[in-house]
Parts: sequence; C-alpha cells; structure tokens
Amino acid sequence: MTQGVDAIAITPTSPNVADELQKAVDAGIPVILIDNDIPDWDGKTSVVTTNNFVGGQLAGTWLAENLPEGTKLAVLQGVLGVPALDDRVDGMLDTLGDAAEVVAQAPTDCDQTKGLDAAQDILTAHPEVTAIYAACGPPIIGALEAIKASGRTIIAVGFDALPDEVAAIAAGTETASVAQFPSKMGSLGVQAAFDAATGKNVEANIDTGTAIVTKDNVADFQ
Repeated sequence: MTQGVDAIAITPTSPNVADELQKAVDAGIPVILIDNDIPDWDGKTSVVTTNNFVGGQLAGTWLAENLPEGTKLAVLQGVLGVPALDDRVDGMLDTLGDAAEVVAQAPTDCDQTKGLDAAQDILTAHPEVTAIYAACGPPIIGALEAIKASGRTIIAVGFDALPDEVAAIAAGTETASVAQFPSKMGSLGVQAAFDAATGKNVEANIDTGTAIVTKDNVADFQ
C-alpha cells in the first residue's frame, strides 16, 4: 500500500490476514486471492483456485469405483481449519458413499514427516486398513514410507500430484492423486489482478481445474 500498487495478488495461508487486506481494499486496491480462499471475507475481488471440494469429489468417485468391497480407509487430513484442505476431505467423503469405512483420521499439517508418523500410528492401531487418502502431497509421500516398512499392500491416493507423487505413481508405489494446476493459478491470478487494476470485470471465482492421475495417464504429468 505504501508503494502505491494498483492491485494485490496473494496466497493467504491464514484467514487472519483479512484485516490487513481489508485496509488495502478500503484504500481502493483490489485484492485477488490465489490458491486459498478466505470464505468469510467479502473484500476480495476474486478467488483463483482449484475447487477443492470438487477435487475431493473426484478422489471420492475414483475410490468408490476402484476400492475392493469392505475396504477400511484411513484419512490423512491437511491443516485443520484451512477451508481448501478441509474441502478436499469433505468432497472425498461426499462421493465415497458406502464404498469404504473410514476407520481413522489424523491431521498432518501437510507435512511429510507428520504424514509418515500418522500413517505409522494408523497402520499399527488399525491393521485392517487397506487404503489411505491424503489431503495433500507431502503426507502421502510420508505414508508411502510407512506402507513400505509395514510390508503391506495399501491403496494410496493423494492430492496435489507433486513431482514425487507422479514418480511414485509411475513406479507403482502410489495408486493415484488429484492433480492441480499451480502454473495456471499463477498466470490466471496475475491476469485477474491486472484486469482488476485496469477496471475490467473479473469473475468472483475462477476455477483452475483438477484431474485424477493414475498409472494409465501418469506420462501426461511427468
């Protein structure tokens, strides 16, 4: 604001930044949110992001269609209270239906080591688990270490399709992941900020899309 910018594009990692962003809006500076929304803040001009609930639904649909009957599923949550990450779990549960029973959930803060620790604890406490879904990429990578150490065959589905995930899917150690398109978020987010700064109409929600990555199409994401 001190520098007199014409627009702000920001990826908020906490809703707590809303009060400061509102000061920019009050000063006539449009604010574009990229990747993460602040649902209860009305000052934003646009949110440019993955529709995380729809992405979660995509994962849930894939799980419902591919899990063996009677599957016991564990869920590695992201950062609790971050809407985008909660939506990835809620969306998955929305379309999973009765295709599997969720027997354990654990927050991971989207951290690989915490994902490893959570998966180890879950696999020890719930030997019946045969599938794991993670709301972010790093925890599922950690979970793959726990799965390997356990010597068990576990269906592992992540969200992000990070490079390490794509490599794991190609190698057959991770089963699937929901891909986001971060470069598209960046380019469309900057375009939205420019359009807002120059007085053009900007859509309130710009969905950058998701896709399910499996061994069948992993080459498209390498």
